Amino acid sequence: MINTLMFGVKSFLATSGFVAITPGQVIMLIVSFILLYLAIIKQFEPLLLLPIGFGMFLANLPLAGLMAEPVGKFGEVGFQAGGLLYYLYMGVKLGIYPPLIFMGVGAMTDFGPLIANPKSILLGAAAQLGIFFVFIGAILLGFNAQEASSIGIIGGADGPTALYLTARLAPHLLGPIAIAAYSYMALVPIIQPPIMRALTTKEERCVVMEQLRPVSKKERIIFPIFVTLLVSLILPSAAPLIGMLMMGNLLRESGVTERLSKTAQNDLMNTVTIFLGTTVGATSSAETFLRPQTLMIIALGLLAFSFGTAGGVLFGKIMYKTSGGKVNPLIGSAGVSAVPMAARVSQVVGQQENPGNFLLMHAMGPNVAGVIGSAVVAGLLLSTFG
Repeated sequence: MINTLMFGVKSFLATSGFVAITPGQVIMLIVSFILLYLAIIKQFEPLLLLPIGFGMFLANLPLAGLMAEPVGKFGEVGFQAGGLLYYLYMGVKLGIYPPLIFMGVGAMTDFGPLIANPKSILLGAAAQLGIFFVFIGAILLGFNAQEASSIGIIGGADGPTALYLTARLAPHLLGPIAIAAYSYMALVPIIQPPIMRALTTKEERCVVMEQLRPVSKKERIIFPIFVTLLVSLILPSAAPLIGMLMMGNLLRESGVTERLSKTAQNDLMNTVTIFLGTTVGATSSAETFLRPQTLMIIALGLLAFSFGTAGGVLFGKIMYKTSGGKVNPLIGSAGVSAVPMAARVSQVVGQQENPGNFLLMHAMGPNVAGVIGSAVVAGLLLSTFG
């Protein structure tokens, strides 16, 4: 009886995760706990970091097999279904989730400031310089063109765009690039202000900008249609992201699809965010994440984001000079596409220098331009190296 009981205990332990867990999985579980801590306690982009952190946690549970691939063909003898997260991950791999996220972003975003001040699109373009700078740097460090493209796009501070491009060009880097992209998006209020202050003078930071002109409903309706047509004709590979972004905005601005607009902003956006974050986190297994190149990717991503911020601010200084001091260079930092967080950072830094300064709506122009710009750059890289 005792022997039988001991045999049963040994058999149970042999099939438990305690026996199978590896040092790498322990490390990844600790990393997932750190992400959960940042999301829950520090509240750094919790809607993204919490599902990413928990997805990483689930993927590194020994023997759980939540990301296991199917074995054999369905209906045949010996077929074994894949894990739950493996099937949900198909939405990332097939490029479904990121465009749906863009639809929600479009439905939530007011494009009016960009329409009212079209010159702010230049600030959004300047903030994409970090992408190309780090692309060249990654090539010099030994990454191939596809990997360098995926690393560089982190500089756009646009998680869905980074995932969309990486899933097509370098899917094996999806885990570290997703963690880097969303982590830097969450850390925008910490990373950007020192760069903004270092590159501007107090006089420039105190500039009060003139109020933007009102934008008509006709302009708001024509804009998303025109941008979709123009970008898609020039760069067809950018159509999935730009098309969904502009469709979401048209749902918002048309005035006849309020229910659809609310669905895109809330129910659809929240559902896709859960699936996207969890499955992206689940790609960060110990085997794929714990490599020297992961640290290089995270470092290069920070460099790309920092240079993108600097590019926008420096072009803002050029506009300050050419406008006779009417443009506050701080709004250039919002040219990265972390909507609307980057615009809020411009507002906060501006008010710290001049409490009567209100830069939010002015910064939303470059911010929206940054979303469009990062999607266009992703389409360019995809068409060139895809």
